[in-house]
Amino acid sequence: MEAVVLPLPDDIEALKALLATATQRANEAEAKLAIAHARESATEAVIAHLKLQIAKLRREQYGASAERTRRLLDQMELQLEDLEVDAAEGDLAADVAAEKTATVTAFERKRPARKPFPEHLPRERVVVPAPCSCPTCGGSRLSKLGEDVTETLEVIPRAWKVVQTVREKFSCRDCETITQPPAPFHVVPRGWAGPSFLAMLLFEKYGQHQPLNRQAERFAREGVPLSTSTLADQVGAAAFALMPLYRLIEAHVLAAERLHGDDTTVPVMAKVKTDTARLWVYVRDDRPFAGTDPPAALFHYSRDRRGEHPRAHLSSWSGILQADAYGGYGELYAPGRMPAPVLEAGCFAHARRKFFELADVASAARKKSRGEHAGMIYPIALEAVQRIDVLFDVERGINGKDAAERLAVRQVLSAPLMAELHAWLTTQLARLSRNHDLAKAINYMLRRWDAFTRFLDDGRVCLTNNAAERALRCVPLGRKAWLFCGSDRGGQRAAVLYTLIQTARLNDVDPQAWLADILARIADHPINRLNELMPWNWQSRRTAIAA
Repeated sequence: MEAVVLPLPDDIEALKALLATATQRANEAEAKLAIAHARESATEAVIAHLKLQIAKLRREQYGASAERTRRLLDQMELQLEDLEVDAAEGDLAADVAAEKTATVTAFERKRPARKPFPEHLPRERVVVPAPCSCPTCGGSRLSKLGEDVTETLEVIPRAWKVVQTVREKFSCRDCETITQPPAPFHVVPRGWAGPSFLAMLLFEKYGQHQPLNRQAERFAREGVPLSTSTLADQVGAAAFALMPLYRLIEAHVLAAERLHGDDTTVPVMAKVKTDTARLWVYVRDDRPFAGTDPPAALFHYSRDRRGEHPRAHLSSWSGILQADAYGGYGELYAPGRMPAPVLEAGCFAHARRKFFELADVASAARKKSRGEHAGMIYPIALEAVQRIDVLFDVERGINGKDAAERLAVRQVLSAPLMAELHAWLTTQLARLSRNHDLAKAINYMLRRWDAFTRFLDDGRVCLTNNAAERALRCVPLGRKAWLFCGSDRGGQRAAVLYTLIQTARLNDVDPQAWLADILARIADHPINRLNELMPWNWQSRRTAIAA
């Protein structure tokens, strides 16, 4: 049955009323969907929490039958951590959506009651200045009725403290109006964690690769018992608050004319097993050719390595992409690609590695000493490495020079070397069988010769993709500590926090100090001036203040 389309009214006011009604219905639908997602996330977190409690009780009752049981509990705790963070983010998103409507009630997730802060922690009283006159009638006859105290848990190096913000109440003797300053700001709504404490949580988890359960154990040893679920709430809300900065970094990276791209594996929990997901990184770094734009790293998460992911990441971007020979980038290089084809720039580090593995005398000697099979050492591979190393020597002399100077030196010194390398590789390939290891290494370069000679036509191009590989080093280090992501949203959240932390590091900014300052200021900062909070601008601000 076909839907009946009613004609639109011709009256402008009627159209406005119709648009307002449609907007209201859309907002209500969006709010209901966000609340449904929040409720689902909260339910998943509760289920995971109950499963973990059951597993712990069974272990206590029947004893540890195997070390595998202990590892299983650790995995369940890590999975619960991400689910709790998901629930916190979903709760905030539902609140934001519900505020746009007058009919949809905001969703409030049931949280376990938080224990009072330990009495042994020192208290620092910060008294908000009292008003000198009544804001309603202007009278000066104010009498104190009492005070409300808001406690904020904050951390300083090697010490803990609870900041007590005292808000005194006053009543006007003339008009009996009760006056009290507003409650202090917390990054997390109805929260209790100070910005320095939140920054430490985020940096320890994503910068130092310490899962929240291990952080909770350390806090307990320091005399501040906090549950993993309590900490996960704070991480989820903080990540939600920092999303505008992630979007700004994304826009900055995609405004570049040249990018480095790479990806690496990251395990993620599935229903019955651990899947292998991917973290992608795109690095903007113009420092090798004396560019003035600040460097930045943009991370994305995906459940697999299909080519559709980099195509989606770079759907609106065109320029020069320095990456490995992954086939998923192929459609980006297509001549008819819109808005314009991406130009491929080869990585000589990858090409050199293939020859070096066939010419590594030291590695072969070590294998032989251990009684292992050592592969053949090929003089041709050694000569290929030596020829490529000469190109690297040229690059070291022009690193940091402007693009025009780099291009001029390359035309004089590197272009003849590349012509000789191409002729030599072609000659050697003709002498080898098709399936020879050396033939594979040579074809890796010859089949992508346009990409490998791109640096001879553009002084901005680098010889390697090392900028992206350096940015990804944090992920393998993290894998050894936190083992896997608890969910897809956990992987996406990791991409956001890796983006912020690695971008700060690229700009020689202390990530934890920057995050602490940003979390303290972001709520009151004008949205049209958020660019002032970027790491490179924050560094300039700090330098100016210090001077």
